[in-house]
Amino acid sequence: MMTTQSPNWHYESQYSGPVAGVDEAGRGPLAGPVVASAVILDPENVPEGLNDSKKLSEKARERLYQEIITHARVGIGFAEPEEIDRVNVLAATMLAMGRAVLDLPSLPVAVLVDGNRAPDFSLPSQTIVKGDAKSLSIAAASIIAKVTRDRLMIAADIRFPGYGHTGHKGYPTKAHREALERIGASPIHRRSYAPVNAVLTKVNKS
Repeated sequence: MMTTQSPNWHYESQYSGPVAGVDEAGRGPLAGPVVASAVILDPENVPEGLNDSKKLSEKARERLYQEIITHARVGIGFAEPEEIDRVNVLAATMLAMGRAVLDLPSLPVAVLVDGNRAPDFSLPSQTIVKGDAKSLSIAAASIIAKVTRDRLMIAADIRFPGYGHTGHKGYPTKAHREALERIGASPIHRRSYAPVNAVLTKVNKS
């Protein structure tokens, strides 16, 4: 019988002192930044219902976002489309994660990172595959990163209308690809991504 795993305090409890969970949102989209977040939870005030942001409804993410911002120490880091194009999305993600930790109001004693790669934080760090489903701190970071990025893409829909960013948040949906073909690339599109590059190449040849 399968059991449903929920994030817990197991990894954080291995350290003596505050621990930051780190996660990112936005590696796959054709447009917009990668957003990373670092969160140091208050062990006495952990919001109920923390989980991998992808498993939560938008309403639940918004509620938890507000609770995390209110009760935890939060840092946010960005890697813009130009950086993603220049150094590749993995390297840009590492930059965003490093910036998120540096954005914390105080440094932790250790960092827990979702996935199997971590930047050099100059702090003890541990990577955890599917960490947003295992660590409460990483789950909190996944929510902050996701909500922050979603809000940025909704704002981008006003600045660059016609692409439908409010709906797909920059991900390569059929509607987004069709809009890209119809309108062309905007300043927030990632030039190094194949569908965007193909449109730019077509424009340059015409």
